[in-house]
Amino acid sequence: MNPLSGPAVRPNILEMTPYSPGKPIDEVKRELGLDRVVKLASNENPLGPSPKAIEAIAEAAKSLHIYPDGSSYNLRHKLSERFDLPMNQVIVGNGSDELLHLIGLLFLDGPNDNIIVGYPSFSRYDASAHLANAELIRVPLDGDYVHDLQAMADAVNEHTRLVYVANPNNPTGTIVTKAEFDAFLDRIPERVMVILDEAYFEFAADQSEYPNSIDYVKAGRNVIGMRTFSKAYGLAGIRLGYAFVPDYICDAIDRAREPFNVNLLAQAAGVAAIGDDEYVARTVAVNREGLDRLNAAFEKVGAKPVKSFANFVFADLGQPAKPIFEALLKEGVITRSGHVLGAPNCLRVSIGTPDEMDYFIEKLFKVMNVSPVGEAVAAASR
Repeated sequence: MNPLSGPAVRPNILEMTPYSPGKPIDEVKRELGLDRVVKLASNENPLGPSPKAIEAIAEAAKSLHIYPDGSSYNLRHKLSERFDLPMNQVIVGNGSDELLHLIGLLFLDGPNDNIIVGYPSFSRYDASAHLANAELIRVPLDGDYVHDLQAMADAVNEHTRLVYVANPNNPTGTIVTKAEFDAFLDRIPERVMVILDEAYFEFAADQSEYPNSIDYVKAGRNVIGMRTFSKAYGLAGIRLGYAFVPDYICDAIDRAREPFNVNLLAQAAGVAAIGDDEYVARTVAVNREGLDRLNAAFEKVGAKPVKSFANFVFADLGQPAKPIFEALLKEGVITRSGHVLGAPNCLRVSIGTPDEMDYFIEKLFKVMNVSPVGEAVAAASR
């Protein structure tokens, strides 16, 4: 609440819900007195960071007394070469979250503007509208937990400035196809910017019908493509995101962003990681194995896992997920309950190491009363 005296905070800010990340491992250990806790809540890379990035960070740490390159030239140049785009169409930020924030600042100007998002989807899209005191239009996902692009296009009106499509979607892991996205984009007026969020791009890139934001940016369409180093490259802790944009957006972002918004270590890590194809391939392979195991485990407890193209599985438990989430927490497994994601009967579980998968499956069967545990774990491993 605002104070009785003194400068008042804008009411629309106070209506926002702070972002709620997955619980830290140490906090759960302290609270519940556990020796072992497995975190499968934040879609982090179970292999750790790219080894090449670790080496680059160690070297760059020798220069921490010096301000970073304010333009992130080397990183943007590397990304420009990698994706065959001019440097004035590549931007980087303190995680994709900062870029989402900046895009909202560029386009939204109060209650006469609106944004359109799928629901449930990534909650930080909503924040763009709340911060600008703009209207938020949520369009429910379809019955298969996929963005309903036709309904989203129907929702566009003269006040729409931004439309967000997460592909794969978080928290569901589903994708829209190129044909579907093309048809959708043809219905969107040129005055509306479409943000195609590809945070989990590397996990879906081998799908023949998966659209690539770069193609639309190169074609001059009203699309911004967003990606991150947090997932496939294992650099979530250093906060580094990037985007492909029309050239005038790059200029506007440079005007609106903070100086030195990407720190020295993040820039060095990104330059090294973007060339570590072997590491990314191993990450994707481990992820596929984990998806298969989680799908089998959820099916054995009577849940319905959604086909995922990301590094997590979203499953409909057929009952409120919060009690299951809490029971797993007491067993030392941190997951993500759908009650905070807009789907109260669903649970989202990140892919972990094989050992972490063993531990989760054992505890899942225990709290869901599936027995005998040993046989069930073995079956889910096949």
